[in-house]
Amino acid sequence: MSSSAPSLEPDAVVALRSDLAPWTVEAVSDLLGDRAVRALDREQLVPARLIARAAGDDPLAVLTRLFALGDGVTRAQLAAALPGLGVEGAAASGLVAVSGSSDDDPVQALIDLRPYETETDRWWLASDRGEAVTGRQLDEDHVLGVGGASLTLASITMRTPVGRALDLGAGCGVQALHASLHAGSVVATDTSARALAFTAFNAALAGVSLDLRLGSLLDPVVGEQFDLVVSNPPFVITPLGAPSFEYRDGGLAGDGIVGSLISSVGSVLAPGGVAQMLGNWEIRGGDWRERIEEWIDASPVPLDAWVVQRDALDAAEYAELWLRDAGVIPERGRPAFDDAYEAYLTDFDRRGVREVGFGMVLLRHSLGGQTLRRLEFLEGPVATPLGPELVATLAAHDRLALLDDVALLSTRLAVAGDVTREVYGRPLLADPEHILIRQGGGFGRAVRADTGLAGFVGACDGELSVGQILGALEALGVEHARELLPSIRELVETGMLA
Repeated sequence: MSSSAPSLEPDAVVALRSDLAPWTVEAVSDLLGDRAVRALDREQLVPARLIARAAGDDPLAVLTRLFALGDGVTRAQLAAALPGLGVEGAAASGLVAVSGSSDDDPVQALIDLRPYETETDRWWLASDRGEAVTGRQLDEDHVLGVGGASLTLASITMRTPVGRALDLGAGCGVQALHASLHAGSVVATDTSARALAFTAFNAALAGVSLDLRLGSLLDPVVGEQFDLVVSNPPFVITPLGAPSFEYRDGGLAGDGIVGSLISSVGSVLAPGGVAQMLGNWEIRGGDWRERIEEWIDASPVPLDAWVVQRDALDAAEYAELWLRDAGVIPERGRPAFDDAYEAYLTDFDRRGVREVGFGMVLLRHSLGGQTLRRLEFLEGPVATPLGPELVATLAAHDRLALLDDVALLSTRLAVAGDVTREVYGRPLLADPEHILIRQGGGFGRAVRADTGLAGFVGACDGELSVGQILGALEALGVEHARELLPSIRELVETGMLA
């Protein structure tokens, strides 16, 4: 099991915050340089260690070596890097283990601690040390730091000001800290007491007040309502016989965690409230959407739903991915790897799972009955942050829901600034074979258009109404121009026309 989580007394909070103030993301990047920073993104520590060691007693280098790179430093070096908190204060707070009392005696970090930045704030986030630092498989109660999934969720979360927010499955608390910037109050829950202790530490260091509650799924908030729920739940499908970790395995069979959340989260959403989460879902034959639609339909309140599947792996690929993530690889022991691999495939085959989808889920407690049901598979790079795009899409959808076709015909539209038109065809053909209307931001959508729709988009400059443009197209010989209205609605909803 892991060591105890860190904690800070009020005086220690002030001292540590002051000591860490110069230790920013920019300062670390300047210290290490591009090559070492890129290597860290690949979880390779050697280039960064070499540079940080070469910087000697520089406080920023000492902090980076100790807390981010797992490198030992001396008492004297740490005393200079944390002059306010001091070595004894750092040890009492659970940050370091100290051997001896002389200046040259070694100090080792007990946690991972590193700077983290938003557009408006600078924080420091503590978590358990990763496998790249410890050189061993993670403990079952490991508290994960900021990774790809948590960055994705932070990027897609809509930052509209709200009254109450819930971070369900808080982990180290990064989503709760983000929510604190635009919510009047934030509740953070987790099944892991260690995770909540790390959340408490990070919130104290950031000067943020959170309501922390221990419990599974929605149990800690039954009967309450929230304007925003965010969750990076422990969605990894983990059969018996495969490595299990609290941060990624919620204890329910298959994709039960995601299914349970989608089906029940509406019970804690205030009218108009939104839930945003990441997840995996099993694809057992047929359309991947069918299973998710069953979960949505089981909600106790009507839900608008927007689900984007970003990738899908076959059962074997999925098993290999999460075994690697757990540090179970053939190079470390073929029998253990084969046994866990077999457990995955046996479990999937028994339940008829052929693929597992990955993606994002947005649910909204409908105010006037369900109007949105969008389940789509979108690959490729997306804008960062993506939250503003989601806000704009929901707003466009709500406006369109109030417009019948007659009202739409009188509306004036303009092409969004990031939209381009791409035309493809063989050189000797008079007309293009393919026309794509492509979105530069957001999800980077590409819509295949015929000459009629392409002509309509090309005429949208905000001066003429939809009806006037369609009338002009009909006069130019475009038959059934008014049949373009569903496609026009789609372009407005997805932000290509404003």
